Amino acid sequence: MRELKTIIEAYKKATAEGIKTVLATVVHVDGSSYRRPSARMLVDEHGITTGAISGGCLEGDALRKALHALVQNRNVLISYDTSDEADAVVGAQLGCEGIIQVLFEPLDANNSMNPLKLLEQIIGSQKPYVMVTLFNLKDRRGEQSGCTLMYKEGEKITGSIDNQKLYDSILNDTNIVFKEKRSLFRAYEDNQTTQNAFIEYFAPAVSLVIVGAGNDTQGLALMAETLGWNIYIVDGRPSHASESRFVSSCQIIVAKPEEALQNIPINEQTVFVLMTHNYHYDLSILKCLLPYDQVPYIGILGPKKKFQRMVDELKEKGIEIAQEQLDRIYAPIGLEIGAETPEEIAISVLAEINAVLNGTKGTFLRDKRGPIHTKENTQFDTLKI
Repeated sequence: MRELKTIIEAYKKATAEGIKTVLATVVHVDGSSYRRPSARMLVDEHGITTGAISGGCLEGDALRKALHALVQNRNVLISYDTSDEADAVVGAQLGCEGIIQVLFEPLDANNSMNPLKLLEQIIGSQKPYVMVTLFNLKDRRGEQSGCTLMYKEGEKITGSIDNQKLYDSILNDTNIVFKEKRSLFRAYEDNQTTQNAFIEYFAPAVSLVIVGAGNDTQGLALMAETLGWNIYIVDGRPSHASESRFVSSCQIIVAKPEEALQNIPINEQTVFVLMTHNYHYDLSILKCLLPYDQVPYIGILGPKKKFQRMVDELKEKGIEIAQEQLDRIYAPIGLEIGAETPEEIAISVLAEINAVLNGTKGTFLRDKRGPIHTKENTQFDTLKI
């Protein structure tokens, strides 16, 4: 999300200065690639780029293709085959052995369907969104529709399609994407043509609630800001929980434990880290959090015996922590990477949270069997309309 914010900021600056821009988006990958579908790069008419669609090997040619699309003032679809060693553009330079589809869209500041205008609505949102991008793999020189529709929780926000059958099919698939919470690739086929679609799922922005405003939480907040997460600092001490001690994007909440959660929007992308070094404050926050089944991660700093003491004391008060609740609690907090300093601990904690949110174990990639990125749901399912 951080990269997307940077792209939007660069676009707004260029627009204010009257500079024309093009958005390059990876809309599909078959095989391996450094970046996955949804990677984006902004190119302005002076050749300045923001963001990336690869590890650097595609950007040079993509810059030329973007400027060409800008001159033509039309959407252009380009295929990069990184498995072709004879390709002087990429070939052996990348070594990923994948076919990457990149859509170049010149941006019209006056167009309400401008994809960056739409993406700006997503930044920081507490609701999931779906964006539909249409392109044509069979007729690359034909019309490439590009960003066509946007939905929020199944409700259409903007966009239209003249073909009613196509629209109805996309709407149905959009509902599937919302339900399964993952992007979908579809090829819609009728008697005349085939339209490929990248139906892209945007989860709500990650919100990190750091309970504690000690010195060791400052590095954690700083690194989380780099990821583009929403950050809340919660503490009962106004001397510690102050704006001067944390990055500007942090929202500071000074409150008693039972009042703190009232000021925080909580959803399935809200995670909590309890590290006040005040046992009773952390215990009270944990007690308040237990009913929130949608919270996927509650991390508690400290040894196992501290958490066991919490479990025992809650049990004495008649509060039994169910297994489903225990599964969401990570104590001790963080991945085992030998972390000692506050900064190293912050890396350990953020890596664990990212692994939990993405449903992975946080193990060594070299020990993983098969490709780094899952190929599940990356093929175009063809639907007759």
